[in-house]
Amino acid sequence: MDMRKLNNPANLDGKSFVMRGPMRIADPRNTPVRGDLADIRLAGSYFVPHYAVPQARVIGAEGTALLAAARVDAEVLEALGHGSSFGVLDIAGEWAWGQADGESGPVGYVALGQLAELS
Repeated sequence: MDMRKLNNPANLDGKSFVMRGPMRIADPRNTPVRGDLADIRLAGSYFVPHYAVPQARVIGAEGTALLAAARVDAEVLEALGHGSSFGVLDIAGEWAWGQADGESGPVGYVALGQLAELS
């Protein structure tokens, strides 16, 4: 085996990529990335197995809480009012994970039943 290949970073379109340890997220509360998934716009910045294009939704008539985890007793990160935007990146069971209020808003989980289609 050529040891030079092991010591040289991969090169793609003139960019070098090297794994240097665990991924560090500069602002985890406002960066839609987790160990298995990230917003597609972060593909050049974070390495995860899957990327998704956010599906635009709005918070329904009652408003809802943005939660730190997909369970009713999770920490409330923020209250989201009726009509607030929410970019859904993942749906699992009765929960949606994504980002509120556009590309710089908080990231977390909302109950799927609290989301509405854009009108």
